[in-house]
Amino acid sequence: MLLGHSDAYTEDVKMQVTVAFNHFGEGLVQRMPRCRHGYFHVVNNDYTHWEMYAIGGSANPTINSQGNRFLAPDYRFHKEVTKHQDSTEGNWRSVGDLILNGAFFTASGAKESSSYAKASSMAARPSSIVGSITASSGVLTCRKGSSC
Repeated sequence: MLLGHSDAYTEDVKMQVTVAFNHFGEGLVQRMPRCRHGYFHVVNNDYTHWEMYAIGGSANPTINSQGNRFLAPDYRFHKEVTKHQDSTEGNWRSVGDLILNGAFFTASGAKESSSYAKASSMAARPSSIVGSITASSGVLTCRKGSSC
């Protein structure tokens, strides 16, 4: 998921996106999501594999990670949850996330909750139940002519 036109397109500072209830698994490399400008509420997702990073950003995004489960792959160079492209600017925080198998989340910017409260779209559920919340997530199995 690439959210934001480009680092130079500052109109995206108005963007407010929620990424919720997904299972990001084997075969994924990065951009779960990749954020530019704006406010991103990443909540109750299950990350069980990545090769470069899980959540990335540039151009000073605000990333509010809550109640996610980050289970890093066994390979020792694939432990980075966050990728701060070009700098550590922006506001990045992890609250109530379950970070396992050597994974690490690099926070930055504002620590106070007011920076994150303006656009929080939903309350996070405990990260301990993310597996059951996302158990039926995945590709839709729709057929032509049917409704999904």
